[in-house]
Amino acid sequence: MTWRDEIARRVRGEAWRDAPLAPRTSIRVGGPADLLVRPADAGDLVELLAACRRLGVPWLALGGGANLLVADRGVRGVVVRLPPDLGEEGGGEGRLVLPAGAPAARLLARAHAAGLTGAEFAAGIPGTLGGLAAMNAGTRAGEMKDVLTRAEVATADGLGWVEAAALGFGYRRSRLPELGICTRIEVALRPGDLEAAREAMRADLERRRATQPLSEPSFGSTFRNPPGDHAGRLVEAAGLKGHRIGGAMWSDLHANFVVNRGGATARDVLALVRLARARVRERFGILLEPEVRLAGAFAEDEGIW
Repeated sequence: MTWRDEIARRVRGEAWRDAPLAPRTSIRVGGPADLLVRPADAGDLVELLAACRRLGVPWLALGGGANLLVADRGVRGVVVRLPPDLGEEGGGEGRLVLPAGAPAARLLARAHAAGLTGAEFAAGIPGTLGGLAAMNAGTRAGEMKDVLTRAEVATADGLGWVEAAALGFGYRRSRLPELGICTRIEVALRPGDLEAAREAMRADLERRRATQPLSEPSFGSTFRNPPGDHAGRLVEAAGLKGHRIGGAMWSDLHANFVVNRGGATARDVLALVRLARARVRERFGILLEPEVRLAGAFAEDEGIW
């Protein structure tokens, strides 16, 4: 019996061998997973992680696939994708408990249905709620650390809640990826003027649609903004706005977005990002830090930015 047979036998849910990952990432790039698993519930997720530890099989949590570059050769081991309705609960006193596997849009929908405001920054952000928490995603209107109070995390040893103070939130990062797999989040919001909140949200979305390539496959922002500056301005000033390598291009609308113009490979994207980092460092003395994570079987000369 292979490790894939063993995991499929022990874990309830769905399992797909050699599952394509490119359609499951926002930039539409990457090879297949050895095994893609959607556990039936939180208990099966814990069993899956325990089986991976016992069998020595690596695992990767995949949310909406934003901010993730999968290698052309795919991902060895298990890729875990949570069902979107894993343990949703009502709340009280302005609190909501939501599944980490749910799309980001659910946070806003549930909040407004309850007459709560404060989550409008999440409008239009791709990915799942667990991914938003792991990346401390946000816009100029706010970010996850402003509303998240705690996160439920699964490990091979079980389930437990982690308070926000222990999550190490920073600019577009948290400790969640290293702690385990986030299964649920709790947020604290406030009653407010829903029409005013919706109007501010619409204005922010219109501004972003006019200045960012939201209709094309991309990561979202590729680089974190350096202190006191903007990554897009630096990439554009380095002469790379609209520059293309293979099927990947620095957007001609916003120079901090790599877009897939059709048939892009991970190698194309890596080459484009490395070129921007090298040129910005050479011209301005600033080393841009990617927001994007690498995943999978990169060749020895590929697996670093």
